[in-house]
Amino acid sequence: MTAATHSTLFPRDPGGSAYSAPPSGADAVLDGLDPEQREVATTLHGPVCVLAGAGTGKTRAITHRIAYGVHAGILQPATVLAVTFTNRAAGEMRGRLRQLGAHGVQARTFHSAALRQLHYFWPKAVGGPLPRIIERKVQLVADAAAACRIRLDRNELRDVTSEIEWCKVTQTVPADYAAAAARRGREAPRDPAEISQLYAAYEELKRNRSVIDFEDVLLLTVGILQDRHDIAEQVRSQYQHFVVDEYQDVSPLQQRLLELWLGERDNLCVVGDASQTIYSFTGATPDHLLDFRTRHPGATVVKLVRDYRSTPQVVHLANGLLAQASGRAADHRLQLVSQRDPGTEPVYTEYADEPAEAEGAARRIRALLDDGTPASEIAVLFRTNAQSEIYEQALADAGIPYQLRGAERFFERAEVREAGAALRGAARFGANDALLDDVVDLPSQVRAVLSTKGWTSEPPAGSGAVRDRWESLAALVRLAEDFARARPTATLADLVAELDERAAAQHAPTVEGVTLASLHAAKGLEWDAVFLVGLAEGMMPIAYARTDEQIEEERRLLYVGVTRARVHLSLSWAVSRSPGGRPNRRATRFLDGLRPGSGTTAGTRATGGTGGIERGTGGSDPGSPRERRRRSRTPARCRVCGRTLTEAGEMKLMRCEDCPSDMDERLYERLWEWRAGRARRIGQPPFCVFTDKTLIAIAEAVPEEESDLARIPGVGLRKVRTYGADVLAICAGQEVADGDGSN
Repeated sequence: MTAATHSTLFPRDPGGSAYSAPPSGADAVLDGLDPEQREVATTLHGPVCVLAGAGTGKTRAITHRIAYGVHAGILQPATVLAVTFTNRAAGEMRGRLRQLGAHGVQARTFHSAALRQLHYFWPKAVGGPLPRIIERKVQLVADAAAACRIRLDRNELRDVTSEIEWCKVTQTVPADYAAAAARRGREAPRDPAEISQLYAAYEELKRNRSVIDFEDVLLLTVGILQDRHDIAEQVRSQYQHFVVDEYQDVSPLQQRLLELWLGERDNLCVVGDASQTIYSFTGATPDHLLDFRTRHPGATVVKLVRDYRSTPQVVHLANGLLAQASGRAADHRLQLVSQRDPGTEPVYTEYADEPAEAEGAARRIRALLDDGTPASEIAVLFRTNAQSEIYEQALADAGIPYQLRGAERFFERAEVREAGAALRGAARFGANDALLDDVVDLPSQVRAVLSTKGWTSEPPAGSGAVRDRWESLAALVRLAEDFARARPTATLADLVAELDERAAAQHAPTVEGVTLASLHAAKGLEWDAVFLVGLAEGMMPIAYARTDEQIEEERRLLYVGVTRARVHLSLSWAVSRSPGGRPNRRATRFLDGLRPGSGTTAGTRATGGTGGIERGTGGSDPGSPRERRRRSRTPARCRVCGRTLTEAGEMKLMRCEDCPSDMDERLYERLWEWRAGRARRIGQPPFCVFTDKTLIAIAEAVPEEESDLARIPGVGLRKVRTYGADVLAICAGQEVADGDGSN
């Protein structure tokens, strides 16, 4: 398991740096950087936005940027604050900066930087010591529930706690929760009115007990900087240059803190990739990244698309996934270009059932190990933690060591331990248990026992702890069904003995092992070989992803999984859950047109990319030779302001995203309604008819003839033949039948 920064093209010493000793000067810092990375490193004044695709060396670019500024005497180390999202990433950044000779630069998480300032300024701003920070807020939420006379089990406590955290990072107050949750399409774990009540009671308890929580660190820092201009100026005099990594994951609260740190200045460099936004459920949003040029018109935008991590075959699949995406993040996707030698094609495998899929993955992993691939350079990635058990067992049966990342081992989960105890008690005293009076077969006995622990025949709506618990219990039910099928005379006591044996076999400690992880836990990591498993509809996208935005986030999650692989990539799914079951599953829709046998292959192997450098209106002289040469290479220009267009979505509109639109709003609404109906009729997502950008372009152009319509990017002759008559009629103000036959 390796941080996602290693590449054979970036040689490392044992300490992980490209240098065995710090570079001798500013020019030496730039050695080995590609042209776009070098642009990031040398553009030290004004706002800079780095759109960095997976595997393109973004951490390398921004650490060399800071080091170059320090060695050139442009940046004073103590005035630079580099911010990222995890302690691991911050530690890696600090290590790289030290190895590059940039000592004294602060590299911290948002919370770490805010807490440091809060400790320093609290006595001056408020007086007295900073209130104690509670390590875990679950107990306080439980006390709030008791005060409100609302009963919450342990899993509901976790989910309500997560909702409170989401409210705070999105700056939502208790009274606004219901409306905010509905607006964002959140699946509330309890009645929204109850969550509002619990949230308000939780905040009151904190005040009464003089404690604060993790999110309060940011909220209180924001409050002090807003209210005390003298303190804000003191902070701004200390930090004068900011770098923010993983900017697509910034929450509204973190963005507000960043704005207060900056003040009226613009010495800011942000780095991110909207196509890797996979944490929107925590309040993260790519809008700040996508709107950066709107807020900073003079910004320099640098696109990193040279992928140093993955082979052309892996990159081709990643590009193909995003080529089918829709939504705002998709409009800003980057076309990666592999810099590695060709490798093997991704392997797509359909299995009869889930146990066969797990055993197949174990066989292929054994072959890789026998060929010399280290176990630590292999990963099995799945959508939910509940899927880990069958792969834990398959690897254990094959004698392959493994390590589980980001979750407890299956048999160590609290709900699995509780279920095991309940089954053990039922096996011992079942004859006297009325719960088992009317059930005779083993699976029915297990269902009856586990129904007292939260298992139901239908899964709960939404995600969160309740769903995770149900998935774990459902895995036990499936295991009982499989066990009974293999041993028809087995008793409940036999099943308990089997569970005990499985648990014991998986408790042996492992140091060097194959990584088992969820797709979310794999973000920021990479391996030589990656197995993406369970890629069937209902799991990818997950069943509770219903809105277009949720479906597109699932697509991005699969994209993150694909881009974790350097050389070997395996994608698999099972058509049935268990041996002998109905084969009623199909591979994820995201692979349609990409895997062999699924229709026309989407996209072509990329030979060029959309990387490059783009300066804002205040960045350089538009009449300079350099600008004239750049315009001559990319002649598409905005029909409003004349700026060069490089984004696919902007080129569809033939104008900048933030330039004024002359769109006929009523026409757009009629086109949107017609498209929705047409999509329902053909059983396809709306973007398969026309993308949002194409609809906007049509509403702006208001074509009168087929030739006018065909010239609009995103239409083409095929769609003119299919939809042209309807679209032209709507543009002419005529009534047409909508897509599902109504008027």
